[in-house]
Amino acid sequence: MKRGKTIMDLAIPSATNLSLFVSATLVLLLVPGPAVLYIFARSVEQGRSAGLVSILGIHTATLVHVVAAAVGLSALLASSALAFSVVKYAGAAYLIWLGLKKLFGPSDIPNVEGGLPTRSRMRLFREGFIVNLLNPKTALFFLAFLPQFVEVNHGHVAMQIAFLGLVYTAIGVLTDSSYALAAGTAGKWLKRSPAYLKAERWVSGFVYIGLGLTAAFAGNQKK
Repeated sequence: MKRGKTIMDLAIPSATNLSLFVSATLVLLLVPGPAVLYIFARSVEQGRSAGLVSILGIHTATLVHVVAAAVGLSALLASSALAFSVVKYAGAAYLIWLGLKKLFGPSDIPNVEGGLPTRSRMRLFREGFIVNLLNPKTALFFLAFLPQFVEVNHGHVAMQIAFLGLVYTAIGVLTDSSYALAAGTAGKWLKRSPAYLKAERWVSGFVYIGLGLTAAFAGNQKK
C-alpha cells in the first residue's frame, strides 16, 4: 500500500507546477479552434451525441500521443539531460511560433457551412480517432507543451508525462463536451460568424505566445 502511494507521489508534479499546468491547459482548451468547429458542425448536423462520439475518438487518439511522448521524452532524458532541455526550449519557441502564425498567417478555420454527410456512431469515432492520430501537429504540440511542466529532479519522467497527459485529456473531454452540448443553440451561428472568425485568430494567437513565454520562464525558475 505504502509502495503504491510512493510511486503515485513520484508521478505527480508539485502542487504549484500542477496548478500551473491545469491553468494553462484550461486557457488553451477553452479557446475555440478548428477542432471545436468540427465538433460543433457534427453536433449541429447529427445531434449532440454525434459530437460526443467524435470527441471520444479525438481524445482516444490523444492518449496515443501521450504514450508516445512519455516513452520518447523519457528515453531522451535518459540519454542526455542537455538534449531534454533543448527539447523544452525548442517547445517553448514552437508555441510562440504557432501564436505568430495564427496572428499573421492564413486562416486555418475549416469550411463547414455546406453541411457534413451523415455518419454512423462507429464511423464518427473512427474518423475522429484517425484525424487526430495522423495529425503531426498534435504530436509536436505534446512534445512542446508537456515537457515544460516536467520536474526532472523529481524523477520518473515518463510517469509524470503520462499523468499530465491524462489530466490534459480529461480536461479536453470536459471542455469539448461543453461545446458539443451547446451546439444545438449556438453552433450554426458560431461556424459562420465573421466576428468569431476574427476574434478566434487574435485570442488563439496571444494564448499560444503567452504559453510559450510562460514555459520558457518557468524552465529558468526550475533550474
